[in-house]
Amino acid sequence: MNRSRGGWRKTLWNPETRKFFGRTGESWLKISAYYVIFYAFLGGIFIGTILVLLMTLSAYKPKYQDRIVPSGLSFSPYAANFDIIFKKDDPSSYEKYVNSLKKFIEQYNDEKQTDDMKFEDCGAIPKSYTERGELDSKAGQRKSCRFSRRELQDCSGQNDTTFGFKEGKPCLILKLNRMINFRPKPPSSKSFDNLMPVHCTNRFEVDKGKIGEIKYFGFAGRGGFPLQYYPYYGKMLHPNYLQPLVGVKFTNLTMNKELKIECRVYGGDRDTYIGRLLIRIIINNTCFGSHCKIKSKE
Repeated sequence: MNRSRGGWRKTLWNPETRKFFGRTGESWLKISAYYVIFYAFLGGIFIGTILVLLMTLSAYKPKYQDRIVPSGLSFSPYAANFDIIFKKDDPSSYEKYVNSLKKFIEQYNDEKQTDDMKFEDCGAIPKSYTERGELDSKAGQRKSCRFSRRELQDCSGQNDTTFGFKEGKPCLILKLNRMINFRPKPPSSKSFDNLMPVHCTNRFEVDKGKIGEIKYFGFAGRGGFPLQYYPYYGKMLHPNYLQPLVGVKFTNLTMNKELKIECRVYGGDRDTYIGRLLIRIIINNTCFGSHCKIKSKE
């Protein structure tokens, strides 16, 4: 038993040979120096490779843009799983949607776009792209086109602070996702000159006739995205950039039904959509049918 313990101790430290784990101090020093130099060399190669790679990249311009795909369509308010579900007569059920819209639309207030060093007027009608130089030029930060929330009219939240939710006529605010140096092309039809139109409809045939009238509000009273707000130059060169918006108001949705609605923005060489989204809307009305008539008489 004692021999066993002594053997284990000698493996750890042998006082006769002065070895620690089978190596002398000089041996440990040599092997430690070897691995320090070895891993320092590997680290140097890795860091050098990264530095060479970064030297080939621009801080302002994506290296490869030969296969740019459409940027995609998104909307406000935030809705988990793209589901908007609320009760018309219960403000607490749609409060989160209203707050989300208010927070989003604040950046489009006129008083936040008064600095002429950061913003400029880009015309009263849809026009072609606003070119502000090359992405890798040294022109500094670029101005952004003003976009007032007033353009959204009934979906601006100024006259109706609930954005239509209180009446069961909700608004969605659509935007194209940002993509550096992206120049979207409008449809070839002359009726959409310099504009990419938005259109929403029922996704499935079963919902046909249940969506009702849809109103669109946007730049110059048009339901689409004007070209003069493009291209986008990135966060470093275009920190105050405002995407153009389109307000979509559903004025007569069928209550107490699950409705699946698809919105598309059209453009491109083949007049196809360059962005779309699918949302599900359910507006529950606790007062409907004969019950409403009885209640109204009372």
